[in-house]
Amino acid sequence: MRLGSLRLRLVAAGTIALLVALGVAGFGMVVLFERHVARTLAADLDVHLRQLLNGLEVDPEGRIVVSRSPADPRFVVPLSGLYWQISDDHGQLLRSRSLWDTILPLPIDEPGPSDVHQHELAGPDGVRVLVAERGVVMNPGSQIRVRAAVAYDLDGATSAVRAFAKDLSIALAVLATILAVGTTVQVNLGLRPLAVLRRGVAEIRGGKRQHLPVEVPTEVAPLVEEVNALLDAQSREILRSRSRAADLAHGFKTPLAALTADAARLKELGQLELARNVEDVAEAMSRQVDRELALARLRGKVRGAPEAATELAPLVEALLGTLGRTPAAAHVSFDGEVPAGLRVAMDRTDLAEVLGNLLENAARHAASTVRIVARATPLSMVVEDDGPGIPAAQIGRVLERGGRLDEQGPGSGLGLAIVQDVLEAYRWRLQIGSSELGGAKITIAPAMAPALAQAPAMVAEGRRSPARDARETRSILTAG
Repeated sequence: MRLGSLRLRLVAAGTIALLVALGVAGFGMVVLFERHVARTLAADLDVHLRQLLNGLEVDPEGRIVVSRSPADPRFVVPLSGLYWQISDDHGQLLRSRSLWDTILPLPIDEPGPSDVHQHELAGPDGVRVLVAERGVVMNPGSQIRVRAAVAYDLDGATSAVRAFAKDLSIALAVLATILAVGTTVQVNLGLRPLAVLRRGVAEIRGGKRQHLPVEVPTEVAPLVEEVNALLDAQSREILRSRSRAADLAHGFKTPLAALTADAARLKELGQLELARNVEDVAEAMSRQVDRELALARLRGKVRGAPEAATELAPLVEALLGTLGRTPAAAHVSFDGEVPAGLRVAMDRTDLAEVLGNLLENAARHAASTVRIVARATPLSMVVEDDGPGIPAAQIGRVLERGGRLDEQGPGSGLGLAIVQDVLEAYRWRLQIGSSELGGAKITIAPAMAPALAQAPAMVAEGRRSPARDARETRSILTAG
């Protein structure tokens, strides 16, 4: 999970909430347990105090004696943590064996016969003890007032509370881990519809579907409906834009044809320079119109069905055969290395547009050799020549629309710009470098390999006649 992701935020917020809740609950449980221990301890002291008072007697000499000691054996074990002490108003003091030589420093107090007072005092060795005391009158005739006290070492209670807190913390830590895992699973399940939507958007972008899936939870359904409505509106707008671009481009065909005819008449009249200027303008305008028509067709494919696969070797052979008959390639030999059966997930016309422009540019600038190499794994196509090459500082200019290094040569400088437009529509990338032959090396490959597969088993395209192939490749090469 990356920083800032919704899943990370939800898991972190849920985990923090769980830790806070468990911490508060753990603290509350420790406090409740401590109170329970205190109540239990007070109740035990009251029982021991009653047992002590029930065993008190006055002998004939008026002295207090303990005829029956409390039953708990800790009273006879030195410093066991459980003590009793009895005193009267005549100065007599009796203590349990567990007190050894210690006297409980009882505060000045006069508890009544029915009252039980509790105090926290310093006991043996300075340990804090809880004292429960009660006052009674023995031998009503002589009115002997007796003060009986029972004490318990609080360290034992504190140790019990600490042991409980330790065990509770371990249990809460295990519970927190389980709940954190459960929170993560819950968040993942809750965000699963968003993952479905993400895949749906990716499929729409890849041309595999036209709308998002509608089988989604109720909470996400309104978003899906709005996105699908937006996609429909975008499709209608794209269709209208394509129609307007096509109408505009076709509207220029007749004026361009008229300009070409005027240029021919000017040649007949001997106006060769003016005719050449008119032809150059008409050619540039015609190439721009062809480019806009190609772009209009490409934009329509962004939301269309998946592209048909094109077998690369026959297309390259047709392109090289057509290009070899042009004046620009009369001095060039072509070297190809294309695996048989290799298919590219691209429309045949669009792929011919790309390779035709690249091969024509290479032939125009090559000294003697142009080479095209294709690889299946990873999918890539390389066109290189032995010409002067492209300086690294001029690569950006070459890729600009109309950018040219050779201002004197033929062409309008739209070739690589058109190639880029087609590649971007299919999410491919173009790289320019230096060839081992000495000239330029242009590599094209999918920007994301998984999005565009290549294998002989891909969808086969319809059969095309040789005459149509020749017309198509010729028109592409003349537009490069």
